[in-house]
Amino acid sequence: MTDFLRPAAQLLILLPGLLLSYLPMRQCLRLRPKQLTAIAVPMTVLLCLLGGWLCVRYRIKTEYMLFLLAAVTAVFYTCTLRVSRWKSVSVFLAVCGVFACLGSLVRAVDAMLYPADADPWLSFKAALIYNLLCWAFVGLCVYPATHAVQALLEDEAFAQTWYVFWVLPLLFIGLNLFMLPLQPEILYQGRLIQIYMTVSLVLLIFLLLFYALFYLIAASLNKNDRLRQENHFLAMQQTQYDNLRLAIAETRQARHDMRHHFNALQSLAERGAWTELESYLTEAQERIPTSELSFCDNPAVDGVVGYYGISAEQNSIPFSAELDLPRELPISEMDLCLILSNLLENAVEASLKTAPAKRYITLRGYTHSKSVLVLSVGNAFDGNISEKDGVFRSSKRRGDGVGIQSVRRIAEKNGGYSRFTYADGIFCAEILLRGE
Repeated sequence: MTDFLRPAAQLLILLPGLLLSYLPMRQCLRLRPKQLTAIAVPMTVLLCLLGGWLCVRYRIKTEYMLFLLAAVTAVFYTCTLRVSRWKSVSVFLAVCGVFACLGSLVRAVDAMLYPADADPWLSFKAALIYNLLCWAFVGLCVYPATHAVQALLEDEAFAQTWYVFWVLPLLFIGLNLFMLPLQPEILYQGRLIQIYMTVSLVLLIFLLLFYALFYLIAASLNKNDRLRQENHFLAMQQTQYDNLRLAIAETRQARHDMRHHFNALQSLAERGAWTELESYLTEAQERIPTSELSFCDNPAVDGVVGYYGISAEQNSIPFSAELDLPRELPISEMDLCLILSNLLENAVEASLKTAPAKRYITLRGYTHSKSVLVLSVGNAFDGNISEKDGVFRSSKRRGDGVGIQSVRRIAEKNGGYSRFTYADGIFCAEILLRGE
């Protein structure tokens, strides 16, 4: 009656696998950790018990049942995260790839411990060893998962790397399934069992090396892309600086010419030439500089806002900015510039699709305390926004929009907050940022 406990114990490796998958996703959970644990643990245990019973009832190999239950668990996993499907599925497959290699290794150990066992699942002792190995691997990966991998997941600089990573663990999962002997007794011929164990161990080492190589490549690509973004921000600041110099020069020239203007106005007034006086005043007024000299004391933020302010002015979009930000910000300048550039770029693009009479962009920002910064951006839009489960779809390409996801992730990184609302042709983004 209790025979189903053997395959169920083997299937229980889903529990450490699910935990390891969640470790780098702590900032992307849709539920509180306690709520998620209260749902995930009983659900996984029940699935494993049911899978163990089905294995015994229909003599199904646990590897095949594990493949089915892992697919069900993966759906639950991706639905509980606020992150792109590419990243969540890639992380889950990465864990499955390692556990598949460990499973092949334990299969060889089981064959050595119980050569006469013909059941298509592991012995209880081997299943226990399998679980211990998986939990030990989780313990070894806690630090890299919550630091290196989490940082890589939160970095939106080069998200394209996640579009191809899933191929690697899927390939190793397929290799381990392919190596699975159709007849277990074949392992006892010659030195096949030693070869099987060696190949399983080599596959595990290669997979971990490939993961490390992928991390180094992705981190390098992200670093290069961050440098590109920093150069872009520097170009924005240079543009704002050039406009400041031009505005200052125009103001200086206007002040210099003011005395001559007064002389000319007095002469026209004395002669009663009111038409010429009105024309002269109109021309003089047009020469007075109207561009904003500075938006805030922080040069990096000022450069970004100035760049998009000029872009809005060139496209006849009314632009209003009220920023009360100090030179030294309580948060990362890079994070704030990324948020502003994403939101203002989206605002300009949305305004260009809106009727000219309805266009506008407003920006407000101020520090609430020594470690909190509040930001809001509003703009008109044409009424067409695609959103699903809190994820906005891109209007420039197929798939999810990266900009809003990046803003949300940066805002919530240190316990901040982000909210995006749209109604009656008005889109509003409200951001609360907290310092380290």
